[in-house]
Amino acid sequence: MGLTAAGIGSGLDINGIVEATLAASYTPRFATLDVRAAKAETEISALGTLKSSLGTFQSAVEDLQDPATFDKRRVSTSTEDYLSASVDSEAVPGTYNVEVLQLAESQKLRTNDLDPDLPLTGTLTIGQGVDEDGNPLPDPEQTFSIEVDEEDGLEEIAAKINAADDNPGVSATVVQTESGPRLVIGSDETGLENQITVTANGAPGSQLDAVFGNMVETQAAQDARISVDGMIAVSASNRVDSVVPGLTLNLTKAEPGEITRVSVTRDEAAAKASVEAFVEAFKELSFSISYLTTVNEDSEDPNAGALQSDSMTRSITSQLRNAIGDSYPVNGELKTLSQFGISFTREGVLEIDDEMLTEAIENDMAGLAELFAAEDVGLAYKLHDVTDNYLQTGGMFDTRDESLQRQLTQIDKEREALERQMAATEARLYKQYNAMDLAVAQLSQQGAYVTSSLNNLPGLIRSSD
Repeated sequence: MGLTAAGIGSGLDINGIVEATLAASYTPRFATLDVRAAKAETEISALGTLKSSLGTFQSAVEDLQDPATFDKRRVSTSTEDYLSASVDSEAVPGTYNVEVLQLAESQKLRTNDLDPDLPLTGTLTIGQGVDEDGNPLPDPEQTFSIEVDEEDGLEEIAAKINAADDNPGVSATVVQTESGPRLVIGSDETGLENQITVTANGAPGSQLDAVFGNMVETQAAQDARISVDGMIAVSASNRVDSVVPGLTLNLTKAEPGEITRVSVTRDEAAAKASVEAFVEAFKELSFSISYLTTVNEDSEDPNAGALQSDSMTRSITSQLRNAIGDSYPVNGELKTLSQFGISFTREGVLEIDDEMLTEAIENDMAGLAELFAAEDVGLAYKLHDVTDNYLQTGGMFDTRDESLQRQLTQIDKEREALERQMAATEARLYKQYNAMDLAVAQLSQQGAYVTSSLNNLPGLIRSSD
């Protein structure tokens, strides 16, 4: 009779023996793999933190690569009742008195009376444009046609107009009035140059010509008119950007006689904010590097000190500090960042002497711009080259991450192989111990049989207890 449970024959705890044997042999080996995996995962996380901080710093550097950062303008208006304004770096500082005389409008036309008993069949041709005298004259490139079928009503005609692939910029809708439905065609753009012309060519017995011929104008097209310091300017749009270079006026309400004072000034605060963002980003990067390279026994974050002996991190720090502390050509002579009020502290972070930076921005903005943004040779370009070497696709961060991911993949393979080996060892041990257990059980049975046989021999005198 076979055994049904390990250890029955011998009385040994075979399960316990096998588990203890496997634990003694394999637990340290699995623990080694776990330590290697944890180290790689911690390094991946720490490098991700460093990469993020370096990316933030690079963004601040990229802002300083643009010369426009040091040549920004700001605009203000005495009132927002009639217009709003925006500027770019082309705007010349100054003050302008603007009077909104007339807003630009888009033209709208409506159909004539509709006889519900007559069909609307034929061809509608719709165009936009004017001649040199401003009279409606459709431009062939802004003209399209639709075919109106017998079953089409105003709703279907409107849908065909709106869906036409060559529609240059008109929209149609049906309005229900007390006199019946009317189809309204309007230009999507304002201004006299976008006037609409509708030509109907109805089939015999159709009312297409009567309904769409000589459509009623419900809103006339008109250009915007403004006065800038007493000079009249005209625009097809309420977004006027062609009067003063770099200055865009968005007209919202016409009120002849009301003056809006528009002031354009240099935006020195924006340039200072960009420099401050650069200093702050370097400070955050420095703190991040310090945290990742300094062991802190009290920290529960595994990233703390994870890059303590990392050569790439040391290289990043060294290259950035060397670049920031270097001299750069400014107005024909070499100057350093510290001459503009930005220097290193004892801790290796940057700090700003606000008085020096403010004075440099007010009196030597061009010099500050040249130091940072001189193409290919400025500080911002040099710092961007350093950071890009690490951050670009296929750069050092990608290379390190790929290497660590390969390590984790290899560790997984080793763990799977070890698990297979352990399973084979477990099967072998159970086979050996079960064989031993069976042998012991058989010997016990034979011993019992021998003892029983001896006890039953004739004349055998049993010893008393």
